[in-house]
Amino acid sequence: MYGDPALPPDFVSLPYVNADAPKGGKITLGNTGGFDSLNPFVRKGTVPWQLSFFTHESLMGRSWDEPFALYGLLAESVETPDDRSWVEFTLREDARFSDDSPVTVEDVIFSYDTLGTVGHPKYHGLRSQIEKIEQTGPRSVRFTFNTDNRELALLAGMRPILSKAQWDGKDFANAPLAEIPIGSGPYVVRDYQAGRQVVLDRNADYWGVDVPFRKGTNNFDQIVIDFYGDAAVLFEAFKAGEISAVREFNAETWASQYTFPAIERGDVVKSSFAHQKPSGMTGFVMNTRRAPFDDWRVRDALIAAFNFEYINETLTGGALPRISSYYSNSQLAMQPGPAPTEVASLLAPFADELLPGTIDGYALPVADGSVRNRAGIRLALKQLEAAGYSAKDGTMRGADGAPLSFKILMSKGSSQDLAIAELYLQALNRLGIAAEIETVDDAQFVARTNEFDFDMTTFRRALSLSPGNEQKFYWGSEAADQPGSRNLMGVKSPAIDALIDTMLSARDATDFTAAVRALDRVLTAGRYVIPFWQYNEGLIAHDAQMKYPETLPIYGDGPNFMPEVWWWEPKG
Repeated sequence: MYGDPALPPDFVSLPYVNADAPKGGKITLGNTGGFDSLNPFVRKGTVPWQLSFFTHESLMGRSWDEPFALYGLLAESVETPDDRSWVEFTLREDARFSDDSPVTVEDVIFSYDTLGTVGHPKYHGLRSQIEKIEQTGPRSVRFTFNTDNRELALLAGMRPILSKAQWDGKDFANAPLAEIPIGSGPYVVRDYQAGRQVVLDRNADYWGVDVPFRKGTNNFDQIVIDFYGDAAVLFEAFKAGEISAVREFNAETWASQYTFPAIERGDVVKSSFAHQKPSGMTGFVMNTRRAPFDDWRVRDALIAAFNFEYINETLTGGALPRISSYYSNSQLAMQPGPAPTEVASLLAPFADELLPGTIDGYALPVADGSVRNRAGIRLALKQLEAAGYSAKDGTMRGADGAPLSFKILMSKGSSQDLAIAELYLQALNRLGIAAEIETVDDAQFVARTNEFDFDMTTFRRALSLSPGNEQKFYWGSEAADQPGSRNLMGVKSPAIDALIDTMLSARDATDFTAAVRALDRVLTAGRYVIPFWQYNEGLIAHDAQMKYPETLPIYGDGPNFMPEVWWWEPKG
């Protein structure tokens, strides 16, 4: 995106990979809930979240040691002009799907047209910015864009490639569970039990084993994904040796609960992985499509009532820092206090619509750590009164006399989030707010959040050091009413839309950073999410026979780290 890639054209492997890692071994991973689809590229159904990482590939691949660099995967070369008005890829001659059919230009064009129209909505935005896709040679395809957006040349290399032959005459968007998409990736689905288990085998004839981008990766012969009713049951299965590795997201649990015999024997190892990626946003999101969340003062009150310091101490031992903005923990984060000149100038045209604190400085309220959080409750009451509410007979009521009430929609398997919500309800009840928790199974949770059928719900949005076009899908105005979009809060803001466009058209890293910091301010001061804590290092407990490279990517852990670059090393 800016400057040159860090690796030379003749690189041998990615810098955080053991190029000589042995192949072999079998691991079992655990998920909560279930699944009713094995097609990760459509909106319908619940899919094992890891699946697309294992079975499908794109023209280019991301190095997780560089925020804005891609390297050849299905494509052996890429060409683009200075203005990036088009990009052309040439496919590798030996690229093959798992059924041994060649990956062709026809497959590429079919994939972009299909995903961009009947695939998951997250793919639609790119296709709408492509003027035409045309074959320019036996193995070459050119994308011409209709928008001045420098990131499109990269995004065009990052869509999964499907087999056209598999889907000709079939309903891709509504395919049955048994119709598993054929990919070119290193793993294939060998077997499954609906809702309970998926078995993936490493393709012994995988075409890309010697491609530099793939060297030393995807080393396990088999990966099994087992499904459990909730996190507690999954953890017990891990302790019993039925699961090979788990990611832990609770520092207190990590410190106190990982003391079982397998760890004491050395059969299970605790490993931590530092990273430099943004915190992203984790918390309770408020649906501004519905009252009372369409009033920013109510949202501000609900944030003030959330006793973070007490909840953090109770559930994590106070070990994890709070998320302070969407890009906290990174160079892209908004800076404390008033906006600096370069950021303020981007915000100035929208000053009249921006919420208090956006330009002058906004920070989350800090409680004293006590259970009662008097200062937070006072601030919440003040904001509720400003919004026209008052407490009568112990119940918070609006000007029309109707009680202030809402539900927090949650998945049954999200035990930690449920614990947070239960502590939060104590504060809301003291305010006279009739809030309650509504739990549903995973399939219902996905369906309802896709349709924005909730008052408040859990929210997790991972963000990268290279934010781009996906930001429109996350909080762009057009996505607010698009079922299946990630804009759960329903924000429609000309400022956000303009800042995303500014970010996408930036010609250097300085202008790009200023645009992201301005966007971070508008989102954070918008008071759409009640933030939890951030995970400033990855925590993985794993079978001692699972090994990983000494060099870590700047992004730390993630599915492109474990299990992708790990390997199996038998004892003795």
